[in-house]
Parts: sequence; C-alpha cells; structure tokens
Amino acid sequence: MGAGKTTHSKSLAAEKNAVLISEDEWLSILFPNQIENFEDYRHYAARLKPLVEVHVTNILKTGTDVVLDFAANTERQRNWFRDLYNAAQAKGQLIYIKASDETCLAQLAKRRVEQPERARFDNASVFEEVSSYFQEPDDQEGFDIEII
Repeated sequence: MGAGKTTHSKSLAAEKNAVLISEDEWLSILFPNQIENFEDYRHYAARLKPLVEVHVTNILKTGTDVVLDFAANTERQRNWFRDLYNAAQAKGQLIYIKASDETCLAQLAKRRVEQPERARFDNASVFEEVSSYFQEPDDQEGFDIEII
C-alpha cells in the first residue's frame, strides 16, 4: 500500500502496449463507497477475483500482455497470479517494489490530498494492518522477479 505499484503499472502498461487491470479501479466502480476498512476490501476483492480470472485468462490466450495492478503481499496472493498466467500458458513476471514504510505512508498522505474519496481507507491504520500480512517474495516461489 503506497509503494507506487499503480504509478508503475500505468507506466509499464503504456510501455508494453498492454491491457492494464487495476484492482482499485474495478473495486471502486463495481462497489462504490462500500469499502470502509480492510475487512470490506477483503470481502469485495474476493468477489472480484473470479471475474478477473476469466477476463485475464481470455486476454492472455489472445497473446495480449496484461499488467495487473493488484496486491501481492502474500505467497497465496502471488500464487493466484501464477495460476492465471499458467492457465493461459503465458509467461509472467512479478515486479516487487521495495519501499520503506515511511515512503509508503508519505505517498498515502499525498494520495489522500489528491483523492479525498480514498481517505477513509488510505490511512496509517489500514496500512499497518495490510503490512502485517506482508511476506517478501523469494526465488522459491518460481517467479521471474524484478525488484525495483
């Protein structure tokens, strides 16, 4: 949260001429004003994933690149990514943006000013809760990992 994955995802999608799918964007459109806390996020993100699975697999099968702007804080979340590209027999890459808590919190504060509608969720309390689940990716997970 706040590491810069959305900014990087947009840039990467433009560079690769890829389809960008943003979890935050889809959640805000499909479930407007319904995500007030981390539990709400978990609930609605779980509802979103089956749709994303079908959509992304179909896009990848056409040979089109996809950039997923989704959280990958845990090995389980990352396994979901791997399952997506394996189902489509596509190549995948995991980009890990390594940023300090201070950097992330500063970026969240800036985002609250720029996007006040996100202030209820993009705060230090939620950041701490989300960060408590974080597991750094490693080579044993079988990804082509790029660290930024």
